[in-house]
Amino acid sequence: MPGKTKVMLSTEGTYPFHQGGVSTWCDILVNHLDGYEFVIYSIIMNPYVTQKFTLPPNTTLIKVPLWGTEEPSEHLAIPFSEVFLAKKRTTKEIIETEFLPLFLEVIDEFIAKKKDPVRLGKVLLKMHFFFERYEYRVAFKSDIVWENFKQKIIEKSREPGSGLDEPSIFSMIQSLGWVYRFLNVVNTRIPMVDVTHSAAAAFCGIPCVLAKLKNGTPFILTEHGVYLREQYFSLSQRGYVSYMNTYLIRMIHSIVDLNYYYADQVSPVCSYNTRWEKEFGVKDSQINVIYNGVDKSIFYPQSIKNSSKKPIVVTVARIDPLKDIKTLIRSAALVIKTMPEVSFHVYGGISVKVYYEECEQLVKSLGLEKHFVFKGHVKDVPAAYNSGDVIVLTSISEAFPYSVVEAMLSEKAIVATDVGGIKEALGDTGILTEPGNIEEIASGITKLLQDKALRQSLGIEARERALNLFTLDRVLKNYGMSYNRLATRVQVSGNKVLSLTALQLELDKAYALVEAKAYYRAIEYFKRSLQYQMSTEELVPILGELVSLLETVGAIREMNLYKDKLNALEEILEERVG
Repeated sequence: MPGKTKVMLSTEGTYPFHQGGVSTWCDILVNHLDGYEFVIYSIIMNPYVTQKFTLPPNTTLIKVPLWGTEEPSEHLAIPFSEVFLAKKRTTKEIIETEFLPLFLEVIDEFIAKKKDPVRLGKVLLKMHFFFERYEYRVAFKSDIVWENFKQKIIEKSREPGSGLDEPSIFSMIQSLGWVYRFLNVVNTRIPMVDVTHSAAAAFCGIPCVLAKLKNGTPFILTEHGVYLREQYFSLSQRGYVSYMNTYLIRMIHSIVDLNYYYADQVSPVCSYNTRWEKEFGVKDSQINVIYNGVDKSIFYPQSIKNSSKKPIVVTVARIDPLKDIKTLIRSAALVIKTMPEVSFHVYGGISVKVYYEECEQLVKSLGLEKHFVFKGHVKDVPAAYNSGDVIVLTSISEAFPYSVVEAMLSEKAIVATDVGGIKEALGDTGILTEPGNIEEIASGITKLLQDKALRQSLGIEARERALNLFTLDRVLKNYGMSYNRLATRVQVSGNKVLSLTALQLELDKAYALVEAKAYYRAIEYFKRSLQYQMSTEELVPILGELVSLLETVGAIREMNLYKDKLNALEEILEERVG
């Protein structure tokens, strides 16, 4: 394969605009994988977020804001004239005859109990092609779309056993708004790359699915947490009415299924996640666990001067309900009853402001203001770990957290809840506790603070385990091998005989892609073959294949254009025979 392998890394609410474990993982791949060129496809909440990571040269950034824009096409960086013409082309007739059937099929899939990812993938691709020519906002905001959406939702809610409560007008507007915002992804161009890589089984996986269906591009899916499980947790905190909860979780369920079905390789960051993936039909042969890796040249034991000489317990985590900082605070109160000299320091940005305010209030109500300190976001993370005598993580949900491995490489004794992949990371080199168990967490912290020899021995064992299993070199090697394997598998299909002419190569690739059912990419190769000089006899079967494929994918207008050319050539041949 000439030149660098090109990878589209697709993210959602993370890299390069937000800090956190997923962003750290992305930055490691982008900056340390030699021989690869990255396109970052970043789904963000609005266009005003500040970029937190500097991308290396030759890295392309595609930003897809879901909110904060009047015109969904603002992020596309296309001339105003093209937007104007697209609006003009998007007539009421076009919306009714071409867009509405696609839209209703998407809604059918979103609200269905039983999911059909093949159907959803095909209709999203057709919608993607529709918006290459027509305007997104005009189509979605039309009266006919709203009326048909309203009718479909009400009819579905009245079906016995549908599980969907009949909604208010407000709830229906809100749910249609979710579709309008999240599907802005299909309104965005798909770059030509060798491999696509989604950072979650989420909406950021849609462009990877589209690239596979459109271009035959192989798709690798990494799961840090279990996306659907995390959404259940999140919904429980939002206070939506029953209809909105059901609608949103079913829509997310559709997207998760879509990701799992079309991914060529699913690489969770821990074996714990595989139970969910297998439940959703992912085969063992598709799963390749790749643990997160940490740079041992950055995280290592350092001597940090403690002027107070008092014990310090450190937590490195964002202030978020999933990190269960409230349990940490209550556990701290128990520790301080027996060891009043201890201080607790929490390093991490505020993810949920309301939750942070609740945590602050809890600290005050327990009288811990002098003992429990929120240090905020910290740039020198290694120094934060090394400043602590004990490192604690009280999460109620995790994947394979960097914070645990970073603490292990820093040779620290660790108390952590037994959730997600934490046990896989820590093994028996730390103390595992039940999530939310205040007494058990406090007991683990107290035990380590009171036994210096135990702290030291566990820290040494933890570092040794991390060096053997969770280094940066290992993770880069695993992803590099995955990219090469997937990219090479596609490239070899058209290169059987090097002496073939350029036209023969184009056609060989096209027919191979038809066999692989990568119809959209096959169409592109058949179109490319038309640029070569051919006799009428050679051209007719190629046009016949092209017309047939265009009909298969539902590109009726384009099919008719090529069909006219085919009919004209067939008439010429008939005249010759006659």
